[in-house]
Amino acid sequence: MRILIGDDHLLFREGLRRLLEQLSADAEFVDASTFDEVLASAASASTDIDLALIDLQMPGWPGFRGIETLRGHLPKTPIVVVSASESVSDMKAAFEHGASGYIPKSSSVKVMLGALNLVFSGGVYVPPAALLSPDGADGAGLVQTPSGRYGTASLTHRQWEVLNCLREGKSNKQIAYELGLSEGTVKIHVTAIFKSLGVKNRTQAVIAAAELERTQVGAES
Repeated sequence: MRILIGDDHLLFREGLRRLLEQLSADAEFVDASTFDEVLASAASASTDIDLALIDLQMPGWPGFRGIETLRGHLPKTPIVVVSASESVSDMKAAFEHGASGYIPKSSSVKVMLGALNLVFSGGVYVPPAALLSPDGADGAGLVQTPSGRYGTASLTHRQWEVLNCLREGKSNKQIAYELGLSEGTVKIHVTAIFKSLGVKNRTQAVIAAAELERTQVGAES
């Protein structure tokens, strides 16, 4: 596995490498301290990148269109923003421009590992702040339902798939098999769903989903 880390702080890059080695002992790393170096590494024909982690404040960063530019070089590679910014508007912009995840630098090691595992499994990691914010991210991969008793719920398309499986009474193991995910990833999705809907268990989540569906149908009629 080859991972591109774009950040102008050497100590942070080293910390990310140590963290990522917990996910894959044979991981190889490509370091970049400027956005031009990120693009050069991505464009190199001899470099096969499996994951790209980028900061928003590195020298030469052209704004969020930089994510689109990088995706042009790495169309199949998950691009995850790792930033000191915890602004919901920054999170929203990152997803709108094609990011597969947004991890605040203040996140714990456990959260970072869980987020990266989710991305590796084909999911999109959305920070709780964006999920719970009334004006949270509603771009790439997110579905936002109208406001109702359970507030405004922003869920990824994958989380809606998991929620629909919950409504059918399926276990985490069954959901994992049906959606091609690990049970750990399913648990992460279920936790995010509970937080977004403001519920504490599966039964409450199913009730909330039914009410949100009725609210959405009423809004569209």
